[in-house]
Amino acid sequence: MVEVLLTLMIMGMILVSMTRILSAARTSRDTIHNIQETQLAGPAIMDRIERDLRGLVTFSRSRRELLRVVDRVISGMDGDSLDFVTSNDGLIFFPEGDIFLRADMNEVGYRLRANPVDNDFLEIYRRESFGVDDEPLDGGTFTFLHDRVKGFSILVFTEDGPDAEDVEDWGLDAEEEDPDLQGLPARLELELTLELSPRIMREQLPVARVDMREVTYRRVIRLPDSIRFAAGSVPMLAIPGTVGSSDAGAASPGSTTTATAGGVGGAGGDAGKTIQGEIRDAPGGGKAD
Repeated sequence: MVEVLLTLMIMGMILVSMTRILSAARTSRDTIHNIQETQLAGPAIMDRIERDLRGLVTFSRSRRELLRVVDRVISGMDGDSLDFVTSNDGLIFFPEGDIFLRADMNEVGYRLRANPVDNDFLEIYRRESFGVDDEPLDGGTFTFLHDRVKGFSILVFTEDGPDAEDVEDWGLDAEEEDPDLQGLPARLELELTLELSPRIMREQLPVARVDMREVTYRRVIRLPDSIRFAAGSVPMLAIPGTVGSSDAGAASPGSTTTATAGGVGGAGGDAGKTIQGEIRDAPGGGKAD
């Protein structure tokens, strides 16, 4: 009888040890999963937004159409929108006959809407339109990014420094426009709050800090001074004028007016520069200055 009780006690101790090992393994698995979740969705979305903003196009564009930020509140949560034109390659392929194309310059935006399944969350989408049309801040195809958004806030600053005051709206429509709130600001501060779906077993107590469901991601994006132009100084495309033409207006006889422009998203060149010099025939049928 004593031998049977001793055997049962040893078996019980073995089973208890195995149960504790399995419980610890499941807890570790859930914790690793939750850590990965915090490093996937949020940072990927913020990296995508920053990458698009780094390719922002300013050349030959109206200051009112460079960037638009609209302060929105959806279902009691921040749901700001962001629209601009970027020089990054498109992420969506558009059909053109038998082939699929993507443009080198696209209209891009980020919009939110209420989650149709759960009223406690918002959904965030990336807007992309093939090329650039007459309405660069509207239209396009929307790509789903995340469906458990608790808020997306965008603050705009016209100057650097810790004491700078933020602006919630930027580059609104013509009937609401303010010249001081057009063009490009000094920096943008983005804040995205997501509620993750952690794997936590019911019997897993207490919950580790890394298993917290709500995570806020912040990103500060400063726009370089080389693409921030004052009113009237935005580089625009121009047709070179020649001697005797109406475009040559103020050019003196024997001079040629040419215009050079900067690259996409960069500063312009010497638009309207006048090059002095007489053009005459040279022996051999060539031209000589």
